[in-house]
Amino acid sequence: MSPASGVLVIAGPTASGKTELAIEVAQKFDAEIVNADSRQIYRGMPIGTAAPTPQQFAAVPHHLFKFLDPAERYSAARYSEDAVAVIAAIHARGKRAIVVGGTGFYVRALTGAVNLAPQYDEAVRERLAREARVHDAEFLHAWLSVLDRARAGAIHPQDSYRVLRALEVALAPHSGNREGRITSLRSAGILFLKVFLTVNENALRERIAGRTDAMLQAGFVEEAERVGEGAVAATAVGYPQAIAYARGWSTRAELRELLIRATRRYAKRQTTWFRSEPEIVQALSADVERLARETLQWVEA
Repeated sequence: MSPASGVLVIAGPTASGKTELAIEVAQKFDAEIVNADSRQIYRGMPIGTAAPTPQQFAAVPHHLFKFLDPAERYSAARYSEDAVAVIAAIHARGKRAIVVGGTGFYVRALTGAVNLAPQYDEAVRERLAREARVHDAEFLHAWLSVLDRARAGAIHPQDSYRVLRALEVALAPHSGNREGRITSLRSAGILFLKVFLTVNENALRERIAGRTDAMLQAGFVEEAERVGEGAVAATAVGYPQAIAYARGWSTRAELRELLIRATRRYAKRQTTWFRSEPEIVQALSADVERLARETLQWVEA
């Protein structure tokens, strides 16, 4: 096994300390970081998505962060292809790769634990467009729950865009052959270790509350207004609540409580998703370095 082989995937609920841990491990093992957060891919949203700070970006090379406009659509299939290409380039430079993020379907697609079609059936897409004009978001989410309970549990019922994309995957016909499947670490023959960070529930609640206060102080409401409610990325946790506050629909204290509640629910959905993630290893932050040494045979640079 070459020094650069293998990929460490660090997943976990929001506010679990993934970013800080990834940077620490990357510095020790001469690695570069690849994003697996479906909202940190967007520009102009550093506060609400808890993106790495300029100092953290400068500490180690980061990839697939802040490269899309908030209005642009981006699928798990496209992410998997982009991430595998980035990882291959990192390995070609003799470096190691650490994937970090809490978007379960991105991680599942990247590691080849789900079959994705590069293009969805147009008839299915047209049907769903009609359904979306007739039915509300909760109806569509309930439909998804019948077809794919695990994925529905990881998507907020009001996140219409992600619900519709998930329904496309669930309803699109897939052929039985391997042609056309999206590139993944598995299909590329790249060894990987998937770790899900376990965090004490009370500690996580405190972190979420602290992060919420820091976001509000840093100008989250103004950021949400700049993004605008019509953007694809505006369905991210917290943005609808911030925009509602800006319109006068809640007080500052109510906004804080709504943000904390929404973030806690999101963390719970992430935890539920990763409990059923194939090949996942649950571990404390302190154990991740040891697991990388034992499983990927990583040694300090």
